[in-house]
Amino acid sequence: MSTAPEAQKPAKAAKADVKAEPKVTAKSKAKAEAAASEKAAAAAAAKPAKAPKAAAKKPAVKKADAVKRPAHSEGRLAQVLIAPIVSEKATMAAEKHNQVLFKVMRDATKPEIKAAVELMFNVKVDGVQVVNETGKDRRFGRIMGRTQDIKKAYVRLAAGQTIDYEAKIKA
Repeated sequence: MSTAPEAQKPAKAAKADVKAEPKVTAKSKAKAEAAASEKAAAAAAAKPAKAPKAAAKKPAVKKADAVKRPAHSEGRLAQVLIAPIVSEKATMAAEKHNQVLFKVMRDATKPEIKAAVELMFNVKVDGVQVVNETGKDRRFGRIMGRTQDIKKAYVRLAAGQTIDYEAKIKA
């Protein structure tokens, strides 16, 4: 394979391109610029001016006018709380921070948990914190198993509010 013929071909093509280009003079440049500006002016006149994007947005909806979300159904709220957690740590949280611990459904949200506690126990809830605990690997003889993942809810009650589990069980 020789590289000489391939090297000569681009040089010939470059010479041909130079010859093919028309000569550019000052008059032809001025004519081209004038034609381009006329086209731009015609295009601008044909199209209406676009409004800025900020003006094109919908007006903001005020909170008073906003549609409220539907309340959680009572059937769903009855299922959200699975069981209260009674442990030493739960007792300490109750004494120090006026919090009550519940085992809740894994797909429960904070607003649902708050609404469920307020509905079931007739108390005012200040806040809800959740903890997702992953299950642990356990051995059952020679068989490996795993405990379930659970979700805990630390429910902070308003000042002066308490939950009496014994009264709720008797009722």
